[in-house]
Amino acid sequence: MPLDPSYVGRTYPPTEAYEVGREKIREFAEAVGDANPAYYDADAARALGHPDVIAPPTFPFALTYRAAAQVVNDPELRLDFSRVVHGDQKFAYTRPVRAGDRLSVTVSIEAIKSMAGNDFLTVRGEVYDADGEHVVTSLMMLVVRAVEAESAEQKVGG
Repeated sequence: MPLDPSYVGRTYPPTEAYEVGREKIREFAEAVGDANPAYYDADAARALGHPDVIAPPTFPFALTYRAAAQVVNDPELRLDFSRVVHGDQKFAYTRPVRAGDRLSVTVSIEAIKSMAGNDFLTVRGEVYDADGEHVVTSLMMLVVRAVEAESAEQKVGG
């Protein structure tokens, strides 16, 4: 059964604050293979005008993905997560994420479209710091594969 487009615009409560630590930034930068000194060295970050080390641009995915669980687990939406694949990710920044930030995320359903039996669900995540200032907006597209496509794959492979 396709996702109901009447859920577009539904907004979920903000997440509890996540404190961004220098070590988490370093670990993330290492994991994605980015050696930018601003991610590791506070002096290098300050030389670029930042108060502390900054996070790589995709770092907020960890926060926004967790927040998107509110959408995924919404029983009224009836999304079958076993058929979900991550389709796209975009970020629009007001400023970089910095060590010491306490960030919370408010997610909403931005769009629901159906094509060829597949559902495309876009989840918007608005990330704010402890002062209520906007830091970054995340747009995450989840693709819910059609049941028919899944059945056809099983017949071919099985």
